[in-house]
Amino acid sequence: MIQTFQQALPHGIRLSCRAAGEAGRPVLLFLHGFPEAAFVWDELLAHFAQPAQGGYRCVAPNLRGFEHSSAPTEVSAYRAKPLLQDLSALVDAITSDSATPGQVAGLIAHDWGGALAWGLAALQPALMRKLVIVNAPHAATFQRELAHSPAQQAASAYMNFLARPDAADLLAENDFARLWPFFTHMAAASGATDWLDDAMRERYREVWRQGLSGPCAYYAASPLRPPTAMDPGAATVEVPRDKTSVKVPTLVVWGQGDTALPETLLDGLEAYVDDLRIERVPGATHWIVHEHPAHLASSISAFLANQRSA
Repeated sequence: MIQTFQQALPHGIRLSCRAAGEAGRPVLLFLHGFPEAAFVWDELLAHFAQPAQGGYRCVAPNLRGFEHSSAPTEVSAYRAKPLLQDLSALVDAITSDSATPGQVAGLIAHDWGGALAWGLAALQPALMRKLVIVNAPHAATFQRELAHSPAQQAASAYMNFLARPDAADLLAENDFARLWPFFTHMAAASGATDWLDDAMRERYREVWRQGLSGPCAYYAASPLRPPTAMDPGAATVEVPRDKTSVKVPTLVVWGQGDTALPETLLDGLEAYVDDLRIERVPGATHWIVHEHPAHLASSISAFLANQRSA
């Protein structure tokens, strides 16, 4: 059974969370992306809460700005530093009654959640035993491709639209007509369309009706976007190795049909991650969490089991 709760953090932010499993058990933390919400992890929360799958306490927050979580109005509130502050405080809160206070057994993250997870693993590795990234580029390889690859610049052109001050209002028009193609264009190319049924569309509408200004602010606050004539974007961004190198054992799962984040983003990743495994999944797109939850659960389970035997 999925539980919901509001987690108050010491710095005044509240995160609406979904959870499964018994309190006091080792914790798995799941982070969603855009334009998603915590509910996308429900199947995996229930799976890993089962005794046969480790009996974890599984928690998925709605990130700052999403669903019923706190949604500051200033774009600066969505920069990396305050977002990572949310996550480190959340880890402390949800592990306080576990055997390893201040540390989750695994951090599993997709898209924007993955971007934050890369940063958290690099800057505060003690907060997690293992890291699982699902179709989310590391800052260094993303900056390289955004700055120098015309193909990546074209694939990421949507980021400049989402950074516009009027993006949230435009996305909400005509039953979110500009949002559905984020799912359907990629799904149509791969043939993985079954998951976006009427019930799932309504789940998304319920989230998006809560407001899209916060989610769009992630793009407005980030310098990692394609350069334009008016904005150099990623072309002038420097990614310091000492602040982005990851020493936490890491599994990267990548749907090969992701047209927004091509596999070239994996090239050179080993230079930034000491203990890295990459699993490429044919027939999956950026929306692999929806398309292949059982496959993803199996990959994560094997990775966690290896951790426990180490």
